[in-house]
Amino acid sequence: MPELVFFSGTMDCGKSTLALQIEHNRSSRGLQGLIYSRNDRAGRGKLSSRIGLVTEAVEAADGMDFYAHVVGQLSSGGRVDYVIADEAQFLAPEQVDQLARVVDDLELDVFAFGITTDFRSKLFPGSQRLVELADRIEVLQVEALCWCGARATHNARTVDGRMVVEGAQVVVGDVVADVDSPPAEVGYEVLCRRHHRRRQTSATARAAALSPDVLPVDSTK
Repeated sequence: MPELVFFSGTMDCGKSTLALQIEHNRSSRGLQGLIYSRNDRAGRGKLSSRIGLVTEAVEAADGMDFYAHVVGQLSSGGRVDYVIADEAQFLAPEQVDQLARVVDDLELDVFAFGITTDFRSKLFPGSQRLVELADRIEVLQVEALCWCGARATHNARTVDGRMVVEGAQVVVGDVVADVDSPPAEVGYEVLCRRHHRRRQTSATARAAALSPDVLPVDSTK
């Protein structure tokens, strides 16, 4: 039976790599799929992984109707054997409903990939709806690691190396500018729960280790 499968995990756990692997495995057997992505690091209309693999994809814009798009492909003589949706956390709940309809009404497998929670440890609306609707949820087993070496379970947003817990849920790009202050470098880092609670990133941990307030050492002895 066709399934809606949600592959979830933190950043750096290999979600996009697995999406590309699934695409390769099926296309090498003569199957044809529709690939959707959004806000990919390689740019619009791309599905890429951090290890350098990339393929073409359909950019999943706001308001896009996935069911209508798949039906349009089939009606125009195109072939669709399965659907892959990467960065699914960015989808609206109604778009996830449309993917479920692709499974139920068109009898196609849909493989959705995304992170479950944002930098505040709150569910993304798209991920929440996938948890509610998916036939199967697969937590990826490639363990991302916190800077301390423990298993990373939380995604953190950093501004100039310091973790923040306020702001828009989705920030695309590396720099946020303010008219009253110089540009701030925005990044993301995976942390274990303990260091996410303490808001301690690799940069702040390193700064603490290099602090001048350490015990003095008499180099003459």
